[in-house]
Amino acid sequence: MTKDKYISLLGSTGSIGTSVLDVVRRSKGQFSVVALAAGKNVKLLVKQIREFNPRVVAVMTSELADQVRSVAESASTEILYGKEGYEAVATLSEANLVVSAIVGAAALTPTLAAIEAGKDLALANKEALVTAGPLVTSLAKKKGVALIPIDSEHSAIFQCLRGHRKEDLRRIVLTASGGPFRSRSRDELFNVTPEEAVSHPNWSMGAKISVDSATLMNKGLEIIEARWLFDTPLDQIDVLVHPQSIVHSMVEFIDGCVLAQMGIPDMRLPISYALSWPGRLELDLPRLDLIDACPLTFERPQAEKFPCFRLAREAAKRGGTATTALNAANEVAVEAFLQRRLGFMGIPEVVQGVLETFPVEEIRDLDDVLNADALARLKADTIIQDMEISI
Repeated sequence: MTKDKYISLLGSTGSIGTSVLDVVRRSKGQFSVVALAAGKNVKLLVKQIREFNPRVVAVMTSELADQVRSVAESASTEILYGKEGYEAVATLSEANLVVSAIVGAAALTPTLAAIEAGKDLALANKEALVTAGPLVTSLAKKKGVALIPIDSEHSAIFQCLRGHRKEDLRRIVLTASGGPFRSRSRDELFNVTPEEAVSHPNWSMGAKISVDSATLMNKGLEIIEARWLFDTPLDQIDVLVHPQSIVHSMVEFIDGCVLAQMGIPDMRLPISYALSWPGRLELDLPRLDLIDACPLTFERPQAEKFPCFRLAREAAKRGGTATTALNAANEVAVEAFLQRRLGFMGIPEVVQGVLETFPVEEIRDLDDVLNADALARLKADTIIQDMEISI
């Protein structure tokens, strides 16, 4: 079968990246991987190079690039590093689809480079839109680039909206699992450990996004992502907690009709749809059994218990660099929590501390985003250091 998609994958060794490559394996030759970008996991990256034989690979540093070269022994693969390496992967001429799966704000620059190069973008990284939504969407529109969401919630909305007029949309309803601490009291959350926070009840995800799910920050970030992806006002975006993770999101139209996209909680489903869009790929995965999956329940998010959700909504309403600061402060706070420098409930405390004094400005160019990101990270670091001293 002829390969019709040539893929550059940013973030190949992460949770989403490895799932992307599993979908490629299952595609029976419809997809070819022409470039990979990874972080520090040399062992896994070398295995990927040997299996997929990409033209270009990028890692973080020159030292890591030397390690990959010495082990991979692939004469046909060019090994690059740093910002230039990631941008080379994102803009490779052979690629007609770039998958952005790097975690965090680090994905912004290569994501913008891919769009500038006219590449359709399968977007698993929500932070690019959270930190720089106006830049990403306006550039995509200018270049005629398709932004295809991989997040299960946004993929669901993307699928439900196909064939429908935007003016007929009444609201978007994002669903949330509620995370591992939905049933715990607020007092119990102060003793949560990193190990507990990364153990999601339904999904297999990386550490950072698992913590974001546990704090409900992830759902706040998804509201901002949906606002930009679907050009929809914030007051038309709602959230419902759905512990079973079967209904991945819904859209309601002006006539009262509600369309929901359902499926097993497996990221390979939205990944497959993003890679094969506008078609679908036949996948050999478990099928949804509604009898076994029921009952399906829904409830309102507990914003008073999970303040990160409220903080994200407030930042979204302020607009501009407020969401850039929100994301940067959260990334720093989550990393400190994973390092045991900060308690679980210290995460929203740090984010709130940054946002309370942050000078919000309009986003006009990439420098505005990068400067706001750097300032917010500095403020978050200072707050965490002060909290450590006071303990």
